[in-house]
Amino acid sequence: MRKILAIETSCDETACALINEELKIETSIVTSQIDVHARFGGVIPEVASRMHVEQISTIVSAALEGHSMDEVTAIAYTIGPGLIGSLHVGAAAAKTLAFFYDKPLIGVHHLKGHIFVNELLGPLEYPLLALVVSGGHTELVYLKDEDSFEILGTTLDDAIGEAYDKVARIIGLEYPGGPKIDKLAKEGKPIYHLPTPKVKGLDFSFSGLKNATLQTVERMRREGKEVDIADLASSFQEVALHHLLDKTLKVLEEKEVRHVLIAGGVAANSRLRELMSEHIKDRKLTLPPLKYCTDNAVMIGVAAFKELKHKRFVPLDAPSRSSLSIVSED
Repeated sequence: MRKILAIETSCDETACALINEELKIETSIVTSQIDVHARFGGVIPEVASRMHVEQISTIVSAALEGHSMDEVTAIAYTIGPGLIGSLHVGAAAAKTLAFFYDKPLIGVHHLKGHIFVNELLGPLEYPLLALVVSGGHTELVYLKDEDSFEILGTTLDDAIGEAYDKVARIIGLEYPGGPKIDKLAKEGKPIYHLPTPKVKGLDFSFSGLKNATLQTVERMRREGKEVDIADLASSFQEVALHHLLDKTLKVLEEKEVRHVLIAGGVAANSRLRELMSEHIKDRKLTLPPLKYCTDNAVMIGVAAFKELKHKRFVPLDAPSRSSLSIVSED
């Protein structure tokens, strides 16, 4: 049975997994740097890459414990997009293993990993619409089949996860802001009026919403009024997530879509999952397990089998790329 050893180091998780062609996860090791970066209020690229260097050998060894490299058919790693220093660490590890053990090398697009990891819940049906939402990405990706990608809409400024982190800082919450706002919003009500982003077509914008949240806080403080941060968190979240939902539903009105899924770190948001379940009932809907919303190596392994099927390998000198479109990787 073919097996892929996959490595993921695109941001601040160091991860390695061994997965077989039946998509059975034999091992999966993930270590996060969140506690370190929380002290700085966000991910510091230089710190992230240094910690990847310190951890990568231990993580790969742990993923291979009880297994032999003789079992491995190919080595996969995240080739981009991501923090370039972090990407280089994973690439160096994967290339070293591929060279030393004479294994083919597969470079995987990070967002393909987030999309295809949903196959762990069952086969994907096409045409498919993926709402990819994370700290660095907000995109509506349309797949006619597993090898065809079209970006229908993307953010014009902040990614949704980035907006969550910035708003969290405004109301005094620590990094990472997304989970904390989601939790706090459950205690509040959306009583503050915040403007719905006005963006033509299927694109997104969150900068204006973030600024409106800041202005609301500053105005109330000038007036000597107390800001209820739970209500403000709820108000921000409702506008932000309905912005995502409205664009998603607009695609369903305009295009043939059999299957909808969400992917990326913000896919773990409980309110987003609730809204998607409430409004998408006439098509197959997949919500990924929470542990596969954030970055992990399992998703890289699942996506790598798509590349292995077509024998799409990369050379040992393949460059890592901090910016890389899912539409074309040429």
